[in-house]
Amino acid sequence: MVYMKNLTAADFLLCLSLPLRIAHYGSTSVIVWQLYCSFGASALFLNMYASILFMCYVAANRYLKIVRPSGTHVLQSVRTANIVSMVTWVCLLAPSVAYNILFFITQKPLTSIPRHCGLFFSASVSLMFKIIHTFSAIIFLLVSISLVFFYYSTSRRVLQAQQSQLASSEKLVKSRRNMLVLVSIFCVCFAPYHLVRVPFVFLLNSCTVGPVLYYLKEAATMLSVFNVCLDPLVYFFLSKTFWDKVRKASRRANIQQANTESQSTEVKLSIIKSRATSQTSEL
Repeated sequence: MVYMKNLTAADFLLCLSLPLRIAHYGSTSVIVWQLYCSFGASALFLNMYASILFMCYVAANRYLKIVRPSGTHVLQSVRTANIVSMVTWVCLLAPSVAYNILFFITQKPLTSIPRHCGLFFSASVSLMFKIIHTFSAIIFLLVSISLVFFYYSTSRRVLQAQQSQLASSEKLVKSRRNMLVLVSIFCVCFAPYHLVRVPFVFLLNSCTVGPVLYYLKEAATMLSVFNVCLDPLVYFFLSKTFWDKVRKASRRANIQQANTESQSTEVKLSIIKSRATSQTSEL
């Protein structure tokens, strides 16, 4: 549940950064572009890779529940989850803050509207930009391999349980389905972005390829942001606490509706009785 909460926080912060990204498309202000290329870009990086890593942690946690159903592994403790979450945020915040500081210290003065953020970059910022995205691509690759491993291992355990006709096979099938949902969302949202983003970073100033990659990158970015809409499926399928809260809310709503209906029925009966009494007295 700790990783789910952090995933929700990453999605929420990503939503907060979207207005600045939307504003820069139609803006003719250099200041808006500066804000977008500094805070907007780093916010997108921070929250996107937070989502990627926390999705990996969720998958790892689900896998450990299959391998260690007793929950005795140290990685399954709440304390460990809190520490991992805190370290993740710090590790992602550090390059984001460093990028912003270096961006404003060394940015190139511009009088016209730039076509892309690369025109603001000095040599040092451009180098840092490439290093950050190279490491980001490595993170994405490692997470992808991990998710495939978790899904493959879960599927193999399901097959073994079905062949042995174990009672837990139904539960394992459900776990495999949940893992498939997670892997599918991850691949749909983040794979196209990284396939386009890495070439774009290194061919940013190319006159021939640059513009094409820019539009492909923007389209892939919009697809990656769509992750915010798909993450509720993760909560829906993987979070037992989420299910419990939905059931409680539904039960509470049904009780309130029943109380309202009973009160309205009582009011109607009292009105009918009062009318009957008044008619009797008139007679």
